[in-house]
Parts: sequence; structure tokens; C-alpha cells
Amino acid sequence: MASLKATFEAAVADSKQLPEKPDNMTLLKIYALYKQATAGDVEGKRPGFTDMVGRAKYDAWATLKDKSQDDAMQEYVDLIESLK
Repeated sequence: MASLKATFEAAVADSKQLPEKPDNMTLLKIYALYKQATAGDVEGKRPGFTDMVGRAKYDAWATLKDKSQDDAMQEYVDLIESLK
């Protein structure tokens, strides 16, 4: 069985070639899981009102606080698989 990191990296590549573009909520979940898996808990200040996209991304990532990087990788892989 391939390591989780290798499986995750394959899923990242697959995410760029999905048959159709996921809806915005799914895209935010993909982004948040990727960031949690690669960088850990969100840091820094929440973007202001004028940066709605940045704010949505920050909020999505912040909901995953304290999730382990391995768990985030596995959820990311499962989500990408379900979108294929």
C-alpha cells in the first residue's frame, strides 16, 4: 500500500483534472483540507470585510483547527476520489 503522503500527492494531481468543476463550497473544503494537510492550523489575522474570498478561505481553514495533518490528508484523498 502506498504511503499516505504519496496517495495525497496523487490526489492533488488528480484534483487538477476532475471531470467537472466542483461547487464553491466543495472548492473551499478542498482548499481547507489541503492547507491543513500541508501547513497545519491556520495562523495570522482573518482578512477584512473587503476581501471576501480570502475571508471565506480563512474561515474554511479555521474550521479544521486541531485536525491532524494525516487526518486532513486522508479526508482530502477521500473527497477527491468521490469527485472523480
